[in-house]
Amino acid sequence: DKCVTRLEQLGYRVGQSLVERFTKDSPRFKDELDIMKFVCKDFWTTVYKKQVDNLRTNHQGVYVLQDNRFRLLIQIAAGKQYMEYAPKYLAFPCGLIRGALSNLGMNCIVTAEVTQMPACKFQIIIQKS
Repeated sequence: DKCVTRLEQLGYRVGQSLVERFTKDSPRFKDELDIMKFVCKDFWTTVYKKQVDNLRTNHQGVYVLQDNRFRLLIQIAAGKQYMEYAPKYLAFPCGLIRGALSNLGMNCIVTAEVTQMPACKFQIIIQKS
């Protein structure tokens, strides 16, 4: 449990730094959805070499990013016995997303879910202040 928390914290700091570097010459984003599109396309492509496969929202502050072939899970996707290790592999990316969004002015909670490897879903709940 300490490992997962530490990985999430590391991802948070890396996400903050990366998004600062990626957006330094960009114009301001118009709204929440514009920020999420940036994360799904540009940010994800730079970090994972592909775009998010699907972005869904309920238009009330909840977003779901789906990646059908998540790079960090591809190597361990061969057997079901590794399903229990998936949350450890997803702690860093959850922190990465949370850190990036935090630096773009969106305080959020990010959780990950794996039902069939190597696909995973990241649920982002925006915290209104």
